[in-house]
Amino acid sequence: MCQRFYGQWAGIFFLSLVVLLGAACPDTQAQSENHGYKLVVARLKYGGGGDWYNDRSIIPNLMREINKRTGIEVVEEEKILELADPELFQHPFLFMTGHGNIRFSEEEIQRLRQYLSEGGFLYADDDYGMDKAFRREIKRVFPEHNLTELPFNHPIYHILYDFPSGLPKVHEHDGKAPQGFGLFHKGRLVLFYTYETNISDGWADPEVHKDPPETREQAFRMGLNILAYALLH
Repeated sequence: MCQRFYGQWAGIFFLSLVVLLGAACPDTQAQSENHGYKLVVARLKYGGGGDWYNDRSIIPNLMREINKRTGIEVVEEEKILELADPELFQHPFLFMTGHGNIRFSEEEIQRLRQYLSEGGFLYADDDYGMDKAFRREIKRVFPEHNLTELPFNHPIYHILYDFPSGLPKVHEHDGKAPQGFGLFHKGRLVLFYTYETNISDGWADPEVHKDPPETREQAFRMGLNILAYALLH
């Protein structure tokens, strides 16, 4: 995996965050353009029967918000990747969601472990129904580690926008409080998993779920926090 690529993107993102946080940095956009990179979010296509493809408007909408709020040049359309895809290691941020079953092959287990061990980051958002399968498959990827709930003072809740009580509640599932779980490998958070909130539903076109503007705003803010944390760590 090209960790130098990740380092370059971290630099670009940092410069743009300076602008977002209100500091003076007039050359940020020019420096981003000189690097010749555009930020792409890759969606994971997985087997097992779950609907990995649902809500196809969510990534384009999130990317437009990133461009609008940070000035980072982005590719609005998502890149769809399988774990066996040769391009996997060119993308530092991988997103997955769905309602149903997930099943990784043995080769995919090894590929995902390598990807996360060498600098990649996975954000998984339970769209209600993938929790049991997701936990099972991630345990196969890192049998020596457990998913642990992140405390509310973790930087992922504060890096851009402040969420003092943790994840915002976007959609009701079972009436439970939203939870954010992390998996750490060699001291680095390599995976963030959101449960009982469905952050990514809040990125969908307004008519899809008919969420109020304030709910969608909270979802976008949390999405930017997740992406910022992933690229800067």
